[in-house]
Amino acid sequence: MHHISDEQRRFRLARRHLLAPGVQAESPVAVADAVVALHATDAATVFLSVCARLCTPSIAAVEKSLYEDLSLARLLSMRNTLFVVSQELAPQIEASNARAVAAKERRNLLKHLAEDGNGLDERWLAAAENSTLAALTARGTATGSELSAAVPALRTKITVFPGKKQETVQGVASRVIRVLAAEGRIRRDRPRGSWTSSQFRWAAAEPRSAAETAGAQAELALRWLRSYGPASEADLKWWTGWGLGQVRTALAAVGAEEVRLDDGATAYVAPGDTGTETAPEPWAALLPALDPSAMGWADRGFHLPPEHRAALFDRSGNIGPTVWWNGRIVGGWAQRATGEPVWRLLTDTGRDATAAIEQEASRLAGWVGEARITPRFRTPLERELTA
Repeated sequence: MHHISDEQRRFRLARRHLLAPGVQAESPVAVADAVVALHATDAATVFLSVCARLCTPSIAAVEKSLYEDLSLARLLSMRNTLFVVSQELAPQIEASNARAVAAKERRNLLKHLAEDGNGLDERWLAAAENSTLAALTARGTATGSELSAAVPALRTKITVFPGKKQETVQGVASRVIRVLAAEGRIRRDRPRGSWTSSQFRWAAAEPRSAAETAGAQAELALRWLRSYGPASEADLKWWTGWGLGQVRTALAAVGAEEVRLDDGATAYVAPGDTGTETAPEPWAALLPALDPSAMGWADRGFHLPPEHRAALFDRSGNIGPTVWWNGRIVGGWAQRATGEPVWRLLTDTGRDATAAIEQEASRLAGWVGEARITPRFRTPLERELTA
C-alpha cells in the first residue's frame, strides 16, 4: 500500500487549497471549486476565504459572483449547513445532499404546524408559500420582514414542542422562507448592510437541473478526494453527513485508491493520485472561522496540534480564525474595534514565520478596509484578542 506522510498532506493542502505562493486563483469560482465548497453560515467567511486565495483580493468580484452573474450559489446542504459552491457543481450538491435536507426541513415544519393544533396543514403551507412567491415576484427582492408585511400568512404564530420543557411560541415566516430556500425556489440576494451582514434580501430563483443521487454522490466524493485526499471514510462521512454505506458506495464508484498514513491508518485518494509533491515555498495565511482548510476533515491531526483545540474551537466544534505557517495551524487572529488585525501564536515558529504573518495581516487589513468582522461562532482565543 502506498504511503503518504503528514508532510506530503501539508504540501498537497498548500497547493490544492490555493494557499502556497504562486498558486492563487483569478476568480471566486476557481476558489470555490478548488476547495469544493465554502462555508457560508457566517456571511463574512465566504469573502475572507475567497480573498485569501485570490491573486488580487476583491470584495466586488465575490459580490458579482454571488448576486449578479450568479456563478456562485448558496445551498443548505452538507451536514444541514449553508455552503457556497460553483453553479457547475450545484446540481451535484443538490442531488447528493441538499434535496434530502430540504425534504427534512419540510417534514419538520409540517410536524410543527400539526402539533400546534390550529388546523395548519400541508394545504395551508402550500398557500402560504404561493403567496410568498407571488409577493417576492412582484417586489423583485425583499427582506423577511418585508415579506411578512406583504403576506398575512407569514405573520402566523405557532406553539412548538407543546407541553414540553422547551415549549415556545414562534412566527412561521423564517421557517417558511427557510423551506423555500432549501428547495431552491428562492435565493439569498444582497444583504441590507455591507458584505459582512447576514440580513439578506430574498429573490426568486431558477430551478436547478435534476441529477441522480448515486451519481451525484460519486462526483462529489471524487472532487472532495482531489482537494482533501488522502482522507479516511470517517473524514468523508463527517464532511458530507452521509451514512457509512453511502460513503463506501461513492468511494467504490470512483475507484478510490487506498493509501497508508503516518499513523498506520488507511485513507483514500482519487485514482492515480499517489504521486510525490515537492515542497512549496514557505507560506503564511490568516484564514477565517469555518474556513474549508480547517474544516475539511474529522481528524485534523496532520495540520492541527491537539493542544491548540481548546483555544481555537467553540463548545460546538466550530473553529475560529486561524493563523497558518507552512501547512500547520500555529495560532489564531481577530480584528480589533480599530480594524487592526491582531494575532497570537500558539507555536514557536521563528522569525521568518513572524515576518510572513505580519505581511499577510497587512494584506488582509488593506482589502478589508473599514469593514468590521466578528465571527458568528466566537472562540476563547478570538474573544481574548478583542478584549
